[in-house]
Amino acid sequence: MLALLAAAVITTAPVRLIIDTDMGNDIDDVIALALAHRLQDLGECEILAVTASKPDPLSAQFCGSVNAYFDRPKIAVGEAMTGPKTQDGGYLPLALVYPGGAKPQPAVALLRKTLAEQPDGSVTIVQIGFSTNLSDLLETKPDAHSSLSGRDLVRKKVKTLSLMAGAFTPVWGNDRHLEYNVVKDIASARNLAEEWPTPMVFSGFEIGLALPFPLSRTKREGDDLIEDACRIYDKTLGTRPSWDQTSVLQAVRPKSAGFKLSPPGRVIIEPDGFTRFTPKTGGSHRYLIVPKGQNEAIIKQMERLYSAEISIATDLNAGV
Repeated sequence: MLALLAAAVITTAPVRLIIDTDMGNDIDDVIALALAHRLQDLGECEILAVTASKPDPLSAQFCGSVNAYFDRPKIAVGEAMTGPKTQDGGYLPLALVYPGGAKPQPAVALLRKTLAEQPDGSVTIVQIGFSTNLSDLLETKPDAHSSLSGRDLVRKKVKTLSLMAGAFTPVWGNDRHLEYNVVKDIASARNLAEEWPTPMVFSGFEIGLALPFPLSRTKREGDDLIEDACRIYDKTLGTRPSWDQTSVLQAVRPKSAGFKLSPPGRVIIEPDGFTRFTPKTGGSHRYLIVPKGQNEAIIKQMERLYSAEISIATDLNAGV
């Protein structure tokens, strides 16, 4: 039976994935991109492009370095042309130590090009950072790659948007937690929530907080880009919430990642950046929920994936 299940996984078409990340702030972006590559190793996804929403040239270059580290240097990389000034996780200069990857292109133009080349309704986008690039994409006009406007191109090509944004339960006793990805560019986040024409699945701040990832699992012998980045961010290689990893995992494994989904509804982003969810029949927005007692199983799933201590069969056998 297990062999049959494994065969079914292998023959399932891989998820066509675009990752939009504010690489260079927190370390979870690094682990999230690494997890996407591990999932591609298993044949579960194909990374079409990685675009940076942090307006620092090294952000896109570092994404290219990660792609090259996983032996996929030709994956297209997009560089942010606009965006908020943000914190510095300290690890982006490693892009100069571990060179490689595709030459960065303007992020929004790359998003248009990549979508135009894909079959209709086939692309899943993961946004693990600011909404700047995707909001700007919606406002684009027809170009050499497509005669469609940005909204119509998204509507035609994108299946789902999985994004780390907002908070949908109280955080540390605060029932109006203002989540970082949203408040750094509130105008873009509001535009995205109001105008994005496909289903959206939000992973709130509380989800990553409930799933601490041990950075020590990145430790390897010899030179290692991922471990070096983690050690620069946290020299003790302690744990860090899995904010961005959850959106990647849900995007690639929507039925088996271990999460539950809220009822359908709409997410409204208020002027201060607070995210308010209102249930609505037929609504296109949902948010992730960690089922009671499943925290450890989801964490272990991510650990096994990252560490490559996994085959398709063993992961199915784990059964999160």
